[in-house]
Amino acid sequence: MRKTRVAAVFGYILFLFSTLPIPSASAQTKSNEAFTLKDGDRVVFLGNSIFENDFQYGYLELALTTRFADKGVTFRNLGWTGDNVWGEARSTYTNPPTPYEHLMEDITKTQPTVVFLGYGGVEAQDGRAGVPHFKEGLNKLLDKIEELGAKAVLLSTIPVVSSDTAQRIDQRNADLELYSKAISEVASQRNKQFIDIYNPILNTSKKESIIENTVHLNELGYYYLATTLEKALGLDAAKATTGITMSNNKAEVSNGRSLTPDEEGVLAKFAVDNKYLPLPSPKSASWIVDNARIVRISGLKKGYYTLVSENNQVASASAKEWEKGVEIKQGPQFAQVAEIRNMILKKNELHFFQYRPLNQTYIIGFRRYEQGRHVKGLEEQNILIKWLEGQIILNSEPKEVVYELRKMD
Repeated sequence: MRKTRVAAVFGYILFLFSTLPIPSASAQTKSNEAFTLKDGDRVVFLGNSIFENDFQYGYLELALTTRFADKGVTFRNLGWTGDNVWGEARSTYTNPPTPYEHLMEDITKTQPTVVFLGYGGVEAQDGRAGVPHFKEGLNKLLDKIEELGAKAVLLSTIPVVSSDTAQRIDQRNADLELYSKAISEVASQRNKQFIDIYNPILNTSKKESIIENTVHLNELGYYYLATTLEKALGLDAAKATTGITMSNNKAEVSNGRSLTPDEEGVLAKFAVDNKYLPLPSPKSASWIVDNARIVRISGLKKGYYTLVSENNQVASASAKEWEKGVEIKQGPQFAQVAEIRNMILKKNELHFFQYRPLNQTYIIGFRRYEQGRHVKGLEEQNILIKWLEGQIILNSEPKEVVYELRKMD
């Protein structure tokens, strides 16, 4: 157990409790360096709508949170729809600062140690002629990230998908591929990690409906994007299997811990440790379960059997189906990850309205002389944000799950 980190987190949570009421597919890399996160890392998602739209789903942050559950990592999403490497979409409230200065301020304030960059989709509208200017801006952005002492992971563009021939899809995608190549070249020249998400997203879009309004990923799309990043970063997503062999009313357990049944009607009782929590399935695709544990039970007599955890049914199947293996798609670990996801979404909502407040022209812009006093209220949001971050860190490690096997009447 991470005694030092937990103690630190517990310490500041005690402080907060004393001052605040408690609220009732194929991807490529261009670097040989293995991706990892360490205690205290601050991961920043910086780019256009590819990151901003994940505010409503939280899949990218959730994936890294659960894969590095033994680390005290925090996240900031600085995605801004329509943005480019020059920060031109950020010119919404005042000048000065210029849009580019605004972008630099946003990056600096987050104090990143790792930055995922998602640009090129907007710039691709300039076609081949705009590539040199894009590369110049991307290199300047990488200079700033290096100046802050952070490492960068560069993502490719994603394709546009539509059946409307008037939208010149082929030409638009040709430009997007051209800019993906430019990103890859810059990453290679600077020895940065590059991840191709263009081709995995394109291939998946041919089988599943993952893109809406031509250019934006939906919930299922972000689920696939998260799993694509996991694989590209070399994060183990292999499914675990627990085997149970029933013989003479006793159960032998592999990849699990056998327990003595303490209730009548319990044929077998066992506990398993999950390496990390699963990603919750999108609402539109409940059949998908990331890293679902498979339970295989042999030696059962003909009939139907149910697996129970914390007095709730998690799976039911025939003896023949149990022998082949049944995916566990619900249970305590899924409830746990759902709570973490809800905290991530709430934390990101607080941060969003903190760094992009309503009426920002009057609060932090050139008319702040009128309502600038409200800046204090924005700063006080940090208390809730840090409290939620502490809860996410403390609760993201998977817990042992105990199962009981019963015969169905």
